Amino acid sequence: MIVDVSEQPIERPVKHQKQYYSGKKKSHTIKAQIIACAITGKVLSVVCAKGKKHDFSVFKESRLPIHPNSKLLADSGYQGLKKYHENSMTPIKKQKGVERSKEGKSFNKSLSKKRILIENINRFCKIFRIVKEVYRGKHKNYGLNWRVVAALVNMRYGFI
Repeated sequence: MIVDVSEQPIERPVKHQKQYYSGKKKSHTIKAQIIACAITGKVLSVVCAKGKKHDFSVFKESRLPIHPNSKLLADSGYQGLKKYHENSMTPIKKQKGVERSKEGKSFNKSLSKKRILIENINRFCKIFRIVKEVYRGKHKNYGLNWRVVAALVNMRYGFI
């Protein structure tokens, strides 16, 4: 399985602005965490959260039942995932003042080749304008919109 988060800008909320402000994007956003199967490419789960919440916090709070034997691939935003799922892989970070070893570089390269599928799935989802451009709808409907788009992507690209 592969995990990644996609952020979408929203209009500036009238109330509770701090909860939606993403320092990474420098705007008010909503996040959608996508979990997909690495073999079939099918979107298995979509979890939504406010823009301020960290990617790893979204994963921890979703409490999705993931089988212990399944391999979980994630980006560097999920550092510390090994504590929650033993069979997980995240990129090796470079330490200050020390160059990354050749083994570390080759591991990161092979991991990114496996993870490219989730980035492509994100792109397939972003073809639909409702999850691409500024979201102007009710925030309570945001998860429903993403689930519908994920189902359409699964159907359109034959992942079902």
